[in-house]
Amino acid sequence: MTQTYSDELLRDILRKSRVFACIGVSPNPVRPSHYVGRYLTLKGYRVVPVNPGQAGTTLWGVEVKARLADVTEPVDVVDIFRKPEAVPEIVEEALALAHRPKVIWMQIGVTHAEAAARAEAAGITVIQDRCPKIEYQRLFGELRMGGFATGIISSKL
Repeated sequence: MTQTYSDELLRDILRKSRVFACIGVSPNPVRPSHYVGRYLTLKGYRVVPVNPGQAGTTLWGVEVKARLADVTEPVDVVDIFRKPEAVPEIVEEALALAHRPKVIWMQIGVTHAEAAARAEAAGITVIQDRCPKIEYQRLFGELRMGGFATGIISSKL
């Protein structure tokens, strides 16, 4: 079942968030996790890549961490690029952080009702089956660059 989220909620998250931890990020530039993370950096967000197989390497000028628990700075959004069965462990790791994230964001195709309920019960906003890159482009008038009509009138080209 697809969740619906108000544009106001999504816009508010994207405006107020500064730091994303991208869980399951790939160094391969054709993988969605890579180009979404890179796009977010280009929009001014700090993106901390998390992938145990790439730990210690660098992406977008930031050291890749093995686990969310290894991220030392406060994170606003935990962006999950993993299979749904990996979500509960990631949510538990987020809940154990000294500075809990404000948002758990599951990418397109990723949902987990029980883990989402656990995070929400702890006061964390949960977004499922959505992409922050697509939502940013849709809400801030950039999708037209890819040939999509957004319904937003803007003089920016």
